[in-house]
Amino acid sequence: MANLEMRGISKRFDKGLVLDNISLKVPDGTFAILLGPSGCGKSTLLRIIAGLESHTSGQVFIDGAPVDRLSPAARDIAMVFQHYALYPHLSVRENLAFGLSMRKTPRHVIEERIADTAQLLNIQELLDRKPKDLSGGQRQRVAMGRAMVRKPKLFLFDEPLSNLDAQLRTNTRIELKKLQQRLGATIIYVTHDQVEAMTLGDVVVVMDGGHIQQADPPHQTYLYPANPFVASFIGTPPMNLWQGRLRQEGGTGIFLVGGLEWTLPPFAMGDTGSFAGHAVLGIRPEDIRLEPTTRPAIHIEASIDLNEDLGADQIIHCSMMGESLVVRASQRPLVSPGQTLSLFLPHDKLHLFIDDRRINLLPNSDP
Repeated sequence: MANLEMRGISKRFDKGLVLDNISLKVPDGTFAILLGPSGCGKSTLLRIIAGLESHTSGQVFIDGAPVDRLSPAARDIAMVFQHYALYPHLSVRENLAFGLSMRKTPRHVIEERIADTAQLLNIQELLDRKPKDLSGGQRQRVAMGRAMVRKPKLFLFDEPLSNLDAQLRTNTRIELKKLQQRLGATIIYVTHDQVEAMTLGDVVVVMDGGHIQQADPPHQTYLYPANPFVASFIGTPPMNLWQGRLRQEGGTGIFLVGGLEWTLPPFAMGDTGSFAGHAVLGIRPEDIRLEPTTRPAIHIEASIDLNEDLGADQIIHCSMMGESLVVRASQRPLVSPGQTLSLFLPHDKLHLFIDDRRINLLPNSDP
């Protein structure tokens, strides 16, 4: 396996800058996720790593050696695409062997690697079938197997599960994570699906507008989002975010949004001094309480607009003084539109952002 490092990678097309000064280190054996909306530059970055796309500036290193001048074949990288790209006229066995045969690998080595890979992926019974005789999940496993038999330094995955149905995507995701753990493989995986990112990744690299917004382990990205974009992109439903104004009164932060005025913890302004101006306040739907809490909290009254009953829990859409919020709560008691709810926003679950960066609301709140 291999270490990967990118230093100052930028990419410009005729329409403008797609990647802007991207720097990232991926240690050996890490499952790194490139996550972001369409057009954020994640697939372009993956193609630059693979050597399929040239970059305007910067360098790519694999195991400490620059690979910018190397062809894709010389980088010892295996790539799994969104579309399986299997040869339809070849059997599964022949598809697995194709890349090794092109590299003049001895026949007995090819057979050993196919046998080992087929066992890992549980496709032994499929080896003599053609791709047209396989299900979508089986084709995806064969596509992964074709990459695995080469034993490359680095695996690149470009939204490999997006063509699968929901249940098969879940099953394949679990298999892929177990497989990576057994192999100790270094994987760079592109997706726009945050569930895939959070469940698969050792590191989640959140991208937007050609920039890395945050690169941290999944739990840290969820608990301590670096800015409002990350806060809104990670989590289902997304974090409630309110645009408002913040002022300091006697060491206490006062947040004003619409006709509402909320008092924040008295030490909320520690990072900003006597700041007064625009700010963003947020809280995750699952952190809002429907009953009083012993912890300090903001108490609000909200009217229910819609309730989505998911069985295990419910998603409650509310409004208050022209502002909206979403609550994720246990299934019982079920609530109905038109009801008024007393809601409690615990101080230690609030997120404050000023100038597009996270501000500590409580002492020692850093991870």
